Amino acid sequence: MVSDASKKKAAQKKAAAAAKRGGKAASATSSSSSNGVNKVSNGMDALILSDRTCTAVLTSHPQSRDIHIESLSLTFHGHDLIVDSDLELNYGRRYGLLGLNGCGKSTLLTALGCRELPIPEHMDIYHLSHEIEASDMSSLEAVINCDEERVKLEKEAEELAALDDGGGEQLDRIYERLDALDAATAEKRAAEILFGLGFDKKMQAKKTKDFSGGWRMRIALARALFMNPTILLLDEPTNHLDLEACVWLEEMLKKFDRILVVVSHSQDFLNGVCTNIIHMQNKKLKIYTGNYDQYVQTRSELEENQMKQYKWEQEQIANMKEYIARFGHGSAKLARQAQSKEKTLAKMERGGLTEKVANDKVLVFRFTDVGKLPPPVLQFSEVTFGYTPDNLIYKNIDFGVDLDSRIALVGPNGAGKSTLLKLMTGELTPLDGMVRRHNHLKIAQYHQHLAEKLDMDLSALEYMMREYPGTGEEHMRSAVGRFGLSGKAQVMPMKNLSDGQRSRVIFAWLAYRQPQMLLLDEPTNHLDIETIDSLAEALSEWDGGLVLVSHDFRLINQVAHEIWVCENQAVTRWEGDIMGFKEHLRKKAGL
Repeated sequence: MVSDASKKKAAQKKAAAAAKRGGKAASATSSSSSNGVNKVSNGMDALILSDRTCTAVLTSHPQSRDIHIESLSLTFHGHDLIVDSDLELNYGRRYGLLGLNGCGKSTLLTALGCRELPIPEHMDIYHLSHEIEASDMSSLEAVINCDEERVKLEKEAEELAALDDGGGEQLDRIYERLDALDAATAEKRAAEILFGLGFDKKMQAKKTKDFSGGWRMRIALARALFMNPTILLLDEPTNHLDLEACVWLEEMLKKFDRILVVVSHSQDFLNGVCTNIIHMQNKKLKIYTGNYDQYVQTRSELEENQMKQYKWEQEQIANMKEYIARFGHGSAKLARQAQSKEKTLAKMERGGLTEKVANDKVLVFRFTDVGKLPPPVLQFSEVTFGYTPDNLIYKNIDFGVDLDSRIALVGPNGAGKSTLLKLMTGELTPLDGMVRRHNHLKIAQYHQHLAEKLDMDLSALEYMMREYPGTGEEHMRSAVGRFGLSGKAQVMPMKNLSDGQRSRVIFAWLAYRQPQMLLLDEPTNHLDIETIDSLAEALSEWDGGLVLVSHDFRLINQVAHEIWVCENQAVTRWEGDIMGFKEHLRKKAGL
């Protein structure tokens, strides 16, 4: 009989060969498309791969539907992100991947998606990393267009059927997959998914090239859900969704019965979707059972016990060292006891001592207090607006915003939330009515497109000093440091920072202007959970006015005192809190 050790060795060799083949297989598959665009993208992939190195060993059976990986190490731009850790992905489980900004969550997803980790060949992976390409294809066609996969699967099925054992379980899985891609039901399923993500009949027929990047990202998400892969990797899937689509997606992913790994900054979303949490900390991966709230509780209990054990051990060591120092050279009896304690101490150290609990670095955001302006600070009187006179977004709206206002704007995409913010800043002018601003009012607006204005070749420090000339370097270091960027992160080129770290540079840039009113349009995109909590705390303590557009139910719950609903050309106040509004959306969607 073959020993377990030799079986394991053989499995490891197979895994190493599969990992090598992974790169070749990927290029072989893509070359079958043989068009110029794919060649260029393959070249780009090669460039990206050179930034990352990954080593790992598959210890689960190559034909198993569960994945167990040991000795996983991941390096990016020469920095160690994960060192000698284990990863477990079991079929039927939904994993939330957590960690501070810049710890390597997206890099790990990319390594999984590119099969740089030893993933068994029979498991198909879909990594949602970028929006669908702009083309003449309609959004519905773009979702259904999975012909390449169907052809590949049919070929695999033929090869397996020709084998002596008739293909076995693997062939069953391929037929199951082909059924899922069945053209007869494909259009209906794709239309249902698109509808859930906010596409009506008219939008489903619209060409993908006529959609903005955010909407094309939704089409890519719809395709990922339609394909129903064995392993689905989603990086911040809620970033381009409104609250209604977030509620729908949460319900959809709750039913996903394969392997899901999702990076999300929304605690509410992670609570609804996840069965397990993977926490990236100190270059290790630790897996917890349960959703986000259960993870917080379990982690807190484990860390409390670890800290008790650590303190007890340290007290024992201190007592033993003191005894050895005092009586090591005393009478024979005391010297023997001191030697015994020395041996006990050496044995404790050899067995491995409990480490001190490493707490996550808690960031403290700070906005400078601005004092008060007498109301009315910002007044809308009978305002009517539309990008064309025959297609109005708002009609005769009246309201006022003051420095003690804490307002969250909610409503479906296209209802005009971002438009309302632009009317407040004066970027847009009403067709009728008037927007009055206090003469001394300073408004700062955060939106996603600010990241495009950053010069990626400059460091955060250089960028801030260029934007605000005449400021001393030490003073600017402190201004950037207030938003959690310190040391190396301040002086490295911004192209090497994570999206979340770049968002912090934008917050530092906005806060330096010392505005009296902040208009925040999806401020949580790319921020980690700890940073969002710091932002919420800073906003709660700040004395200026706030108008917030966000798909993060928890942030709205933390900072907003009023919920305003934008729809049907009007702005109306919701009588209740944001969780009541979420329940209203769930009922409205029939979920």
